[in-house]
Amino acid sequence: MFQRKNVKSSKAEPPVVITPGTIHLIAEISRLVALHSLPEDDPRVLRLRKISQIQSIHGTLAIEGNTMSIEQITAVLEGRKVIAPEREIREVKNAFKVYEQLDQWKPVQETHLLRAHSVMMGALLKNPGRYRDTDVGVMAGSRVVHMGSLAKFVPQNMGNLFTWLRETDHHPLIASSVFHYEFEFIHPFEDGNGRMGRLWQTLILNSWEKLFSRIPVESMVFNRQQEYYDAIAKSNLDGHSGFFTEFILSLIRDTLAGKTPQATPQATPQVKEFVLAISGEMTRNEIQEKLNLRDSKNFREAYLIPALQQNIVEMTLPETPNSPLQKYRLTTHGQALKEILIKD
Repeated sequence: MFQRKNVKSSKAEPPVVITPGTIHLIAEISRLVALHSLPEDDPRVLRLRKISQIQSIHGTLAIEGNTMSIEQITAVLEGRKVIAPEREIREVKNAFKVYEQLDQWKPVQETHLLRAHSVMMGALLKNPGRYRDTDVGVMAGSRVVHMGSLAKFVPQNMGNLFTWLRETDHHPLIASSVFHYEFEFIHPFEDGNGRMGRLWQTLILNSWEKLFSRIPVESMVFNRQQEYYDAIAKSNLDGHSGFFTEFILSLIRDTLAGKTPQATPQATPQVKEFVLAISGEMTRNEIQEKLNLRDSKNFREAYLIPALQQNIVEMTLPETPNSPLQKYRLTTHGQALKEILIKD
């Protein structure tokens, strides 16, 4: 177990390792950002930002065990009644308040982090917005896999981290990833560390390029959750954030490549009809009937297979594709497409 931050650190510079892979990813991401950025007065921006907020909230909370679907989250945010645990509904409402204020939080201000945590964990913790005063460990089942900084050193270590963030000359893609890793290593709060670390990386990136307010990186983290944890563990063993940085940048690259506004028109008219027809989890026959299609071969080749190939829909039983119990549901990408199609 690596415990570099369990001692009081006198220097504000975390170890930063930049690999050739990291440099290549920065070049790729910069190209994609330039290719897909939209003017802030573009009418699509507000709509895409709302969709991204819902996806980000779903992804970041699902990682922490929240079971609410994107449809349920959307209903809560629209003020409709949802049957779900009260705590999970509160988590959604809190996260929405935080993401709505994304432009107001300044990533280099430690007081803003504390205020954001107070909103994110309001009514969920006894003392939200305060660093923990007890020691904590990160558990995997019954096993402790990481010990956060000793509580008495948390304020100093966090102060050093923010000093570094204010003064660093590293590219925001690197700085945001290093901050994310170091934040998770310190584990400064009693609870909510994961969602706050992911939020703060998004905030740092959004301060660099406004495009990141409508790019749900948190959803990609959720889709590759175990890899995310493995990347943190690998960097813990390495003693620096190099591996984690490269992993996170690959997620950002993949998100930009697959979740941009330009990805929507690639869907065929048949796939768009499919997306609008599906609701929740449905069998093949139910979807075909809703589309009023009698030709099963045409449905499979023109509707179902393209939707699966484009990661717009997924099987509920992917390991047994021919199961009589098989159903289909929209992926996060599919739900985003549906939101766009409904409003167009």
